[in-house]
Amino acid sequence: MRKIRVLRLIARMNLGGPAIQITGLMMKLPSEQFEQVLVTGYCDPDEVDYLELNGFQFPLLKIEGFGRRINLFSDLKTLLAIRRIIKDFDPDIIHTHTAKAGFLGRVAAISTLKKQIRIHTFHGHLLHGYFGTFITRLVIFVERTLANFTDKFVAVGNQVRDELLSAKIGELDKFKVIGPGLTMGKLPERNTSLEFFLLPQDKFIVTWIGRVVAIKAPHRILEIAMQCSRQGSNVHFVVVGEGPLLSELKHSAMRLNLPLTFIGWQSDIEKVLSFSDLVLLTSKNEGTPVALIQAQMAGVPVLTSDVGSASEVVINQKSGYCLDYSAEQFANKIKFLAQNVEVKKDFGVNGKTFAEKNFSLERLVSDHNELYTQLISQSRSSPTTRA
Repeated sequence: MRKIRVLRLIARMNLGGPAIQITGLMMKLPSEQFEQVLVTGYCDPDEVDYLELNGFQFPLLKIEGFGRRINLFSDLKTLLAIRRIIKDFDPDIIHTHTAKAGFLGRVAAISTLKKQIRIHTFHGHLLHGYFGTFITRLVIFVERTLANFTDKFVAVGNQVRDELLSAKIGELDKFKVIGPGLTMGKLPERNTSLEFFLLPQDKFIVTWIGRVVAIKAPHRILEIAMQCSRQGSNVHFVVVGEGPLLSELKHSAMRLNLPLTFIGWQSDIEKVLSFSDLVLLTSKNEGTPVALIQAQMAGVPVLTSDVGSASEVVINQKSGYCLDYSAEQFANKIKFLAQNVEVKKDFGVNGKTFAEKNFSLERLVSDHNELYTQLISQSRSSPTTRA
């Protein structure tokens, strides 16, 4: 009996939550049961390719032009290339991840007029904070239309699902919530990591991890750092990541003389988390933030703005804080944890237990295995062919 063929698509495998999840699925779904191929594009110069960084090996096809940027000509070429791959590979399941791949992948699949199961994962959404009113309405219209040709939606959190349903994208019975899943290696010694990154040994280290782009609100780091400085807190901030706003952020931090170090993208997340006393997230919009899960798995408390499904990742006031953003309130929480070592320690223990129980890679793989086999079983028992 032939294996279940899964064609997985994402526009680019830049360092971040979706790339981590997809890699886990490509590596860990049982090879005796599934035959998988990943189709992706190339990262921008200011991004880090997660696959190249870690040297992962699995069936992979890269398409020139299938990346972050929107370009009518190259996107049409990408769509036709995806269509050819679908015809050649003849997948049982086409599983798209994130917005651009979701659009091009599903349109290409529909155009083949062949029967296949179509799944799209919302690792977040573009409904808030990305575009103006007109483009947002256009995105909603496109997603509503494609929902008619999609068998199942996967949302990374309940809040993400509910916000999509509020926009009338899909129906409740078409959604399945599957949270992220990952593994965490052993952390090196804190002092060794501090020395490696030339960070102060006697400070409370607050680490921000992410792409330095507007939706992540990196300017809030400066606001919080200024508040901490006014309070006389013994805090040093570290920014891990790069992006188009990095130069501006560095310039502002230097001009304001803030205790802030920039270390760029780092492949060794364990080394980063080993020196961190707290992991900070300041975003205006999120899916289910993997950085917060990684932090808690490492026993590090977290502080996050209450956006997307962040509240589903953090046990508020037990493994960290999930709050409406206020620079003063964030600074107060940082000062409190810096001054209360036992509370910080308890938060770390609580977060580690919670994250390991709810966000393991084994659970992620098991959930997808169950979803795929269930949909295949239903498809084989149904004679209906849908374009």
